[in-house]
Amino acid sequence: MPTKLKPVLNILLWALIVFLGYQTWNSVTGPIKFNKIKNKRYEVVIKSLMDIRDAQLAHRQVTGRFTDNFDNLVKFIDTAKFTITQRTDSQIIDEELTARYGGVETMKDTVIIDTLGFKPVKDSLFKNSDRYKTMMNVPGVENVKFNLQSGFIEQNDINIPVFEASVKKEVILHDQEKDLVMQENQIVSVDGVNGDALIVGSMDEVKTIGNWPKTYGVTKK
Repeated sequence: MPTKLKPVLNILLWALIVFLGYQTWNSVTGPIKFNKIKNKRYEVVIKSLMDIRDAQLAHRQVTGRFTDNFDNLVKFIDTAKFTITQRTDSQIIDEELTARYGGVETMKDTVIIDTLGFKPVKDSLFKNSDRYKTMMNVPGVENVKFNLQSGFIEQNDINIPVFEASVKKEVILHDQEKDLVMQENQIVSVDGVNGDALIVGSMDEVKTIGNWPKTYGVTKK
């Protein structure tokens, strides 16, 4: 080999060594960095999903159904009120049995429900915060809203209201390495968010929990 080519070869060999070293380092640190970013973003998104869930549960309590429209949901929170009631166990005369027993007074148990007042939904759920006005927006992603659905499921001849709010993982992790996002979409783990989306509620089952583990937040029913 000509002497004058040895410096060039040495430079190329060192460049290859540096490149392979970087690839090895990146293969180890890349997933670690990805998981830190993923977990941080999931936590913020889950907080919004929990706000949506709480607002939907209040909507069902007052109206008897869920909604698939965020504008209606925000308007509901701004204007709706919970009815505050008091249940009291009591007894009243059972007219039918009293007549059957020849006028001997016969009592039966009953529950008396008294309306004590009303409380704004907004105060109950969000107090002094107005974050419900932006809960439809996926945090960290511009101009993207959660997908919101609602409807009914028939069980035992009864129509039960259901809802679902969701966002794809690839939307939350839009600026991350595609291969790592694909791996995340295929994850099956008790400590991870299974599937390709973060979801609260379901259009196929009667449930209002999220599909994330407790490490990310409380999954109330």
